Amino acid sequence: MILLRHAATEGNLARRYIGATDEPLCDAGRAAARELAARIPFIPRRLYVSPLRRCAETARVVFPDAPIVALDGLREANFGSFEGRAYEELRDATEYQRWLDSSGDIPPPGGDTVSEVRARVLDAWETIRADCSGCQRIALVVHGGTIMTLMQAHLTGDLFDWQVSNCGGFVVRVAGDAWTLVGGV
Repeated sequence: MILLRHAATEGNLARRYIGATDEPLCDAGRAAARELAARIPFIPRRLYVSPLRRCAETARVVFPDAPIVALDGLREANFGSFEGRAYEELRDATEYQRWLDSSGDIPPPGGDTVSEVRARVLDAWETIRADCSGCQRIALVVHGGTIMTLMQAHLTGDLFDWQVSNCGGFVVRVAGDAWTLVGGV
């Protein structure tokens, strides 16, 4: 299985929180996705994406011949009132510091907690498992937080051990409930 983070958007390049914001890919993101497509070793039999545009656009570039299934549960975290804003704009805000200090246990105003994201993403994974029983090659084109959640849940380490850049990701062998990291994308 390939877990792939979507290509870059303007918000990503500006280092803004864009979890629930439905931004398209920027020109640099599209170019990076085309470069990535040349390095991917297979066409998946099943391709799952977040319903946000940046994931579907990346999937169409990297896997142009694969049918796409969008699952709402694969969405990125909603950063609430922090959406569209960068660290530099938020660093002195009390609510932002509370959120950082809680490691996401306290949600941003109007946003998701880490626990809510985890429950939603793992529920989506169970849907994929049921749909892909016996599938040999699947791919997910999703968000950094979605990948981090899945990797932490099935392997070891801290959530932030699994951070990936745009167009980055992991190749994982899945056998039942056991995940084995094969390498990076």
